[in-house]
Amino acid sequence: MGSQASMLLRNEELEAIKKETGFSHSQIAHLYTRFTTLDKEESGSLSREDFQRIPELAINPLGDRIISAFFPDGEDQVNFRGFIRILAHFRLIDNDVKNKDVIGSEPLNSRINKLRFAFQLYNLDKDDKISRSELLQVLHMMVGVNISDEQLGIIADRTIQEADQDGDGTISFTEFVNILEKVHIEQKMSIQFLD
Repeated sequence: MGSQASMLLRNEELEAIKKETGFSHSQIAHLYTRFTTLDKEESGSLSREDFQRIPELAINPLGDRIISAFFPDGEDQVNFRGFIRILAHFRLIDNDVKNKDVIGSEPLNSRINKLRFAFQLYNLDKDDKISRSELLQVLHMMVGVNISDEQLGIIADRTIQEADQDGDGTISFTEFVNILEKVHIEQKMSIQFLD
């Protein structure tokens, strides 16, 4: 390959990343170049501040939530492996390549893993349930001041009423999956990565 990524990533590590994420060698090289461009301190890891310099995230109403997905368990740095693993959720689904999640048996970019990723954007307190308060916070992030708090409350209440099958006043992951059953999440949560 002769790229910076192939020089800095050992061949075994490159193959492991390819197998885990489903990205091709050239896609990994492009993403590694992007990673090192974002790594202003040349530390081999990215901070929240590095992500906040990405214009598309800066203007995205859920930018902070998306950035938080790169930092599980309150960590303040993410290495290249963690970076590319999160991005793998946004790969188009390729039925020929079965990149398996190390923990589970589904590819990182499978429908269920895309839904799990989306669910975590709403599940602010990480209790595996989306409460009315969490839904309101995310809705407010998405629409800002364009809709009144009263209208947002009505939207949140209706959403929970429609999704909440067990009557606990929250949306579980299973309920979240059910409410999005007819949504083509595979396309909506996919990015075309360069080859």
